[in-house]
Amino acid sequence: MFTGIIESLGTIRRVVPQGDGKMLQVGCDLDLSDTRIGDSIAVNGACLTAVHLEKHAFSVDMAPETVARTTFKTAAPGMRVNVERAMQLSSRVDGHLVSGHIDGTGVITRMEKKSNALILTIAVDPHLAGQMIEKGSVAVDGISLTINQCTDSDFSVSIIPHTAKVTTIEFKQTGDWVNIETDMIGKYVRKFLTQTTAGGPEKKSTDITMALLAKNGFL
Repeated sequence: MFTGIIESLGTIRRVVPQGDGKMLQVGCDLDLSDTRIGDSIAVNGACLTAVHLEKHAFSVDMAPETVARTTFKTAAPGMRVNVERAMQLSSRVDGHLVSGHIDGTGVITRMEKKSNALILTIAVDPHLAGQMIEKGSVAVDGISLTINQCTDSDFSVSIIPHTAKVTTIEFKQTGDWVNIETDMIGKYVRKFLTQTTAGGPEKKSTDITMALLAKNGFL
C-alpha cells in the first residue's frame, strides 16, 4: 500500500525483456539500506517487488499483465520515474490510499499555466472516467492528486510548483502517456452498487444511492 507522495525521482538504468514481461533496474537518491528483497516499491505508480538491491538502486521484475496495463511498454534506459516505498502504518497518510495496481493509462492533452499552478488535462477511456468524481482522488504516475473537473473522456488536475519539481511532472509534455489508478474506495462503492450476473452488470435493488453516500461523508 502507498500514499501517492513521491519519495524520489529515479532513472531507469537497464531494461531486460523477459518474454512479454520485463526486468527493470532503477537508480534513485533513496538510501535503500533498510529495504529488503521482496519489499514493494512503486515505480510510476505500479507496485513492483524488489528482486535485487544496492544502496541507491533496485531491480524489479514486471509480469506481462503489468507491462500491458502501463506505460512501461515503452520503458527505456534514461527514462525518469517516480519512486515510493510501501507506506508504514505508523506514519501519516498525507496523500490517499494507493494500491499500486494500475487501472489503465491516459494521455496528457493540455498543459496550462494558471497563477502558481500547472493545470493538466488527461484523456482516459470512459471506463476509467466513470470511476472519477470532481474533488475525488486519483494517482497519476503514482502521484496523489485531486481531480478538478472530469467528463466522460478526460479529467484535469492542478500541480503546484513543489509537486512538479520533485516528480516527473516537470519533464512531461502534451502527448505523453501516464499511468492511472482511480480511487480505491470509489471502486469498492461502485462495485457494491452494481451486481454482476452472467448476463453482465445489473443494478441492485437498494436504498443506497450516490446522493445518500455523499450526504453522509463517504464521497
